[in-house]
Amino acid sequence: MQILNGNEVSKSIREQIKQEVIKLKASGGKTPHLAAILVGTDGASMTYVGAKEKDCMEVGFDSTVLRFPATTTEDELLAEVEKINNNPEIDGLIVQLPLPKHIKEKRITEAISYKKDVDGFHPMNVGLMFKGLPCFLPATPFGIVKLLEHYKIDTTGKHCVIVGRSDIVGKPMSILMLQKNCTVSICHSKTTDIEAHIQRADIVIAAVGIPEFVKGSMIKEGAVVVDVGITRVEDTTAKNGFRLKGDVEYASCAEKASFITPVPGGVGPMTRVGLLLNTLNAIKMK
Repeated sequence: MQILNGNEVSKSIREQIKQEVIKLKASGGKTPHLAAILVGTDGASMTYVGAKEKDCMEVGFDSTVLRFPATTTEDELLAEVEKINNNPEIDGLIVQLPLPKHIKEKRITEAISYKKDVDGFHPMNVGLMFKGLPCFLPATPFGIVKLLEHYKIDTTGKHCVIVGRSDIVGKPMSILMLQKNCTVSICHSKTTDIEAHIQRADIVIAAVGIPEFVKGSMIKEGAVVVDVGITRVEDTTAKNGFRLKGDVEYASCAEKASFITPVPGGVGPMTRVGLLLNTLNAIKMK
């Protein structure tokens, strides 16, 4: 069994991005500029946005973070998005999710110009991805593809089972794995005998949001296991009162898997790299 180490791979890719930015600046090109909007004080969101700021600094990007109170109205947020859409200095924009309940996430994500939608959520980018045309790919699926490529995992003709059908991971992941010549199955809450489907998979991508949903008994010997989930689970024995659990029961699956991602340190760092690559591509697309 080999660990798919997202920390190491993301570090390598960030260095590559840094060198590209150095060359870009030396040739008189524009410095990539990523903007993030954070509404409210959700702890996980604040941590994630802070990590994105750090990533931008490391690779030589400019970054802007706009922080607004949880009482911000939907119309006020839309006005801020429009300002950034019209700002030629900013190349990429993300609105950190989740948003307060009184704000419709779909309306906000679709208001972002698809030319600055480095999260890859806009319907225009989804459509371009579906057709295999140049676009911004959703950051998590993009990062997973980069992780598989780094470890030279053969995908052609393999059966990939994706557990979860979200717009952010499950659905776009299925398209990208089809483009990698996999035969793809998507399982979800209404799938009959989900365990039987997973047992036939050469590659399992778990993105269901249920801690330790995928057990070792569900996967076949030699399968590649990618764990997208990350959930805080209460643990009184831990220093901070909780532990992070993925959607995969790591110990039992690691006994049978040929490759497996840890949680944390697997898919999470690759998601952030996907965002950086999209922002760099925003400059190239211009």
